Amino acid sequence: MLYIVATPIGNLEDITYRAVRILKEADYVFAEDTRVTKRLLKHYEIETIVYRYDEFTKGHQIENIMNLLKSGKSIALVTDAGTPCISDPGFELADVALNNDLKVVPVPGPSSMTAAASVAGLNMKRIAFEGFLPKKKGRQTLLKKLASEERAIILFESPHRIEKTVRDIHEFIGEREIVIVREITKIYEEIIRGTTTEVAKRLKEKPIKGEIVLIIKAQEN
Repeated sequence: MLYIVATPIGNLEDITYRAVRILKEADYVFAEDTRVTKRLLKHYEIETIVYRYDEFTKGHQIENIMNLLKSGKSIALVTDAGTPCISDPGFELADVALNNDLKVVPVPGPSSMTAAASVAGLNMKRIAFEGFLPKKKGRQTLLKKLASEERAIILFESPHRIEKTVRDIHEFIGEREIVIVREITKIYEEIIRGTTTEVAKRLKEKPIKGEIVLIIKAQEN
């Protein structure tokens, strides 16, 4: 059985009883960053063996994991933080497992996307999740396409590109209210709200660090 296990975004207390139990009972844990996962397992006194599964190892690990699953082993898949298979290569493993009629079980929990949406103070009834924007090729094309999107738009972004992204949103989508939620559940957790012009000015005066979720307000009809 393949368990897709959500793990804390930052605060280690944000884990479910079920997730702890599954991580203890699984034969193996496959993780995007084994160092991060081992710290979590050590905190909860979990001794399950951890192997790496990421963009660079998925080529051979999918076959290895499939063999383990078919032999009756239980596997827990985790990402760096939050819910796996969203903007990471975990979905490819789930896809192969399902195509082989193997059981894939979600173990829900933390998600930076929904956590940010819950504190944004915006209407999130309808959303469009875009993950990370392209760094170069296709970036402008996508942003121009999103200009006509009527739903609230949720993006992931890195601290060294956030200022450029806000400027690009202003240029290609237009002046729009946006919300930046960074370092969710961590010491320096922060919510920054305002128009693209206001937020761009704020970022220029005081650059930010950490994991970032950016939400663009839905167009008002």
